Parts: sequence; structure tokens; C-alpha cells
Amino acid sequence: MIVHNKEVVAGGSSLKDAKKALILLHGRGARADGFIQITNELDDLPDFVFLAIQAIHNTWYPHGFMAPVAQNQPQLDASLDGIAEVVRNLGEVDIKPKDIYFMGFSQGACLTLEYVARNAQKYGGVVALTGGLIGQHPDLAKYSGNFEKTPIFIGSSDFDPHVPESRIEESVKILNDMNANVVKKIYKDMGHTINQDEMNMANLIFNDAL
Repeated sequence: MIVHNKEVVAGGSSLKDAKKALILLHGRGARADGFIQITNELDDLPDFVFLAIQAIHNTWYPHGFMAPVAQNQPQLDASLDGIAEVVRNLGEVDIKPKDIYFMGFSQGACLTLEYVARNAQKYGGVVALTGGLIGQHPDLAKYSGNFEKTPIFIGSSDFDPHVPESRIEESVKILNDMNANVVKKIYKDMGHTINQDEMNMANLIFNDAL
């Protein structure tokens, strides 16, 4: 599958047999074929197809996520369009949004949250590992819809050089105001990485237990 010149790496169940889908978005400088390996840390999910999208030149957008949005164009819109195309493709095999889940790390977590906020509806669940909504200031005019209590987990370190806690707090409020069920965890001295508790939270969401 090719989406906006980005390869999509698949794993888990075959697309024709899957009942649910997990869309994975890697961090800046990483690769889809590497990030999909994170699914090895999850519980067995036999009904899931895993779809890791590859960013052009390994980057979803060129500047920091809190830069003015115009500075990250047109690549930001192309990346968001790529996710939308994967979601449409899933609909063609009868996997509906309520059975679609998202997980991203760092730049991929920011893109994940931005996509779902701009396209809010009932999803299976969202896991954002060190990320927040994109822009110098989140543009509320771009966010519409109702999450219908979609579970969203956001985890991050208490000090992260790329993602300030203040933007995470701002993002949580916006998503909750859109009727999401957001759980936020801030980990002391974690650094810019992923820990086991975050994976435990992801397992709860992907097993519809949160």
C-alpha cells in the first residue's frame, strides 16, 4: 500500500481477515518498519491489522510541532491526508472508525492527536506517547466533531526538551471538551522515550478495557 508516496508497513492479521486496525506513526527520523516492532510489546491482538505509515524522508513535518502551522506546510497537510487515506482504505474493507485505533511516538504522537482532533468521532482508542496538538497555539477552528468518549492516553516525561507539559495540559483540555475520555500520565525523569507503564496503558485501550 502506498499513500502520498509513503509506504505503509503491515503486520498482525491480514487486512481481509482483520476486524480492527491499529495505525502507527513513528517519530522524527525513525522508520515505519522499525516502529511497527513496538507491537511485539503489546498483548496478543489476533483481530488487529497493524499499519505503520512511513513519513516522506522519515519526517512528518519539518519544524517543531509548536512552530506556526504555516512553517510546517505543505508537509503537515500531506501527512494528515496520508492518515485520512489509510482510514478511507480501511472503510473499504468494512473496518469502521469505532474499530480503528491510533498510536504514535513524539512527532508521530503530535500528528496522531492533530489528526483525530480534526476528525473527531468515535474511534477505538488513541495512544499518544509524548505529544500534543500542533501549532504555535492550537487552532480550535480546525477541531470539530464529537469523540463520543473515545479513550485517549497521553504519556510523557515531567521534563521533555521537545514536548512541554503545558502543551500536554492544553491538549488534554481541548480533547476532553470534545467529549474524549482522556487519561494523562506524566512520568518523573523519564526522558524522551517509552516506558512499560505506557505500554500497559496501551494494552488496556487496545483490549477495550479503559
